[in-house]
Amino acid sequence: MSMNSEPDKPFTIRFVSVGENLRLELMNGTDQVLESVEVLTVFLKDEDTPGGGPSAAHINFETVKRVPPRQGSVLSHRTWINGRPGTVDQDQLKRLQVTAGDVNPYALDISWQNAEGRTRFQRIPLGQ
Repeated sequence: MSMNSEPDKPFTIRFVSVGENLRLELMNGTDQVLESVEVLTVFLKDEDTPGGGPSAAHINFETVKRVPPRQGSVLSHRTWINGRPGTVDQDQLKRLQVTAGDVNPYALDISWQNAEGRTRFQRIPLGQ
């Protein structure tokens, strides 16, 4: 993903391997420190129900206190299934990655506070 220095769309993302685990990295493309950065919960479509059905799984990401200018932060996450924390084997983050030829229905909604203390939001559609 390319760097984006627009003030209202400062973040780019990428998926990185940390040991045997997949993680999401947020990159701050601005010259400002961004604080209280949160990726909102991603509710996953049910893979067993035709058309997607109600979500049985969702992914929660840790909140990051600050992301320095022109730097990134690798986020921890947890997959929840039917209201319970999933095991390492049940991790679903890979479902957010783009696979060539597949349509990805997910987006990341991110909130943060800018240098003036104002809360801002950005949506990053995955696969576009």
